[in-house]
Amino acid sequence: MVASVSTVAYLGLEARAVEVQVQLIPGLPAFNVVGLGDKAVGESRERVRGAIAAMGLALPPKRIVVNLSPADLPKEGSHFDLPIALALLAAMGIVDAEDLGDYVVVGELGLDARIAPSPGVLLAALHASELGKGLICPVAQGAEAAWAGQGVLAAPDILALINHFKGHGLLSPPPPGQAEPILPGPDLRQVKGQETAKRALEIAAAGGHNLAMIGPPGSGKSLMASCLPGILPPLDAAEALEVSMVASVAGTLTGGRLTRTRPFRAPHHSASMAALVGGGLKVKPGEVSLAHLGVLFLDELPEFQRVVLDSLRQPLETGTVSVARANAHVTFPARVQLIAAMNPCRCGHLGDAALACSRAPRCAVDYQAKVSGPLLDRIDLHIEVQAVSAADLVLPPPTEGSAEVAARVAAARAIQRARYAGEGVRTNAEADGALLDRVATPDAAGRALLAQAAEAMRLSARGYTRVLRTARSIADLSGVDGVGRAHVAEALSYRRRSAVN
Repeated sequence: MVASVSTVAYLGLEARAVEVQVQLIPGLPAFNVVGLGDKAVGESRERVRGAIAAMGLALPPKRIVVNLSPADLPKEGSHFDLPIALALLAAMGIVDAEDLGDYVVVGELGLDARIAPSPGVLLAALHASELGKGLICPVAQGAEAAWAGQGVLAAPDILALINHFKGHGLLSPPPPGQAEPILPGPDLRQVKGQETAKRALEIAAAGGHNLAMIGPPGSGKSLMASCLPGILPPLDAAEALEVSMVASVAGTLTGGRLTRTRPFRAPHHSASMAALVGGGLKVKPGEVSLAHLGVLFLDELPEFQRVVLDSLRQPLETGTVSVARANAHVTFPARVQLIAAMNPCRCGHLGDAALACSRAPRCAVDYQAKVSGPLLDRIDLHIEVQAVSAADLVLPPPTEGSAEVAARVAAARAIQRARYAGEGVRTNAEADGALLDRVATPDAAGRALLAQAAEAMRLSARGYTRVLRTARSIADLSGVDGVGRAHVAEALSYRRRSAVN
């Protein structure tokens, strides 16, 4: 007799169907797991053996063969423990195999038969819902799984599952987790002066554009970047589910609490390529995917390894990260808004003769050359943040803060949402090709200015496109339908400047 239980293998944000088959064969006692599993899957036999022993049961004195089908699909993770144990109990006649046929099963086992959390339960629940099946998962992740549909069994241990199927103690369906409240962050009222930088931040928020800030230490670059989530519109239901799926695979979705706040990730400049774009021995999403539909803030940009920074080129262009391995290609979403901050040179005081180092201005050229031109070309807005003077610091807080800016950004985003309905595009920063030509072609004066500037500034085709996207966002903030000369002129003023003035 062969007992089967359905489970999943994760490949990026995709849950692939896996069938756990268990057969008891006469012969010398043995416990073998086959089907291209990793070390965690191979070790599951010891966890399953210990969990069954903890319930006072003994394995049959036969050869136990566990096959994870399809055999050519790589399988990683400890979530195969519970489906293997239930399939084995079904083969032993302790659980009815037909009852298990209506469920997809995931969960890690402890030696005391408790069911421990494992990453990716939300993806498994969505997969089960598509198949019209229920989900059996750890009790700690029942609230997470409940977001995907009905028919969720969240059990604390295997014994509770056995009692449920025998009718001795039915498990109640878990309620969906509470949505995380939107917590207030830094407010733009804390930023003294820097009106040009705040205007650029508003444009970046309105259209989802990338932004680079260059300025001396203490000029407020990091503070303004941390204010950006507070002026971005909250995630809608579909976006919140996308963000939560990434968090689920990464194992950072705790308590089944979905968030409406856009992610804000600020990795240290010592981050490796795998940490930033994803990968590793067991492929996991990196910072650029954990910031999906949110903000990726890279402070001290030239201090990152150049090869690590250049690995961001493809994600910034396509909105996805593809991690290639010999046996699989894994794709994660990475539609982020990049905010970069850097000093003008290593000493940080290029414009101040009293504080600048003896190598100025050559040090600025060498320092900023650590960031490749193709990466900078993918950044829509470049601004120089001036040092804050003592006169600025003693001024009272600005009358306009994040709430007022957020209202204008929300209005601009609403215009874009209506404009791009059915186009598969969310913001101006994602518009391209014929769609961009249709919505962002300037008037005659604007076209003449853009053509002249493109020649004088030697804009690349990508730079030309990004100027149009930025101009479209500026026009949306103004509440006008067409893109005019003034919008193009302001967009051009934010293109990359020379490293030395």
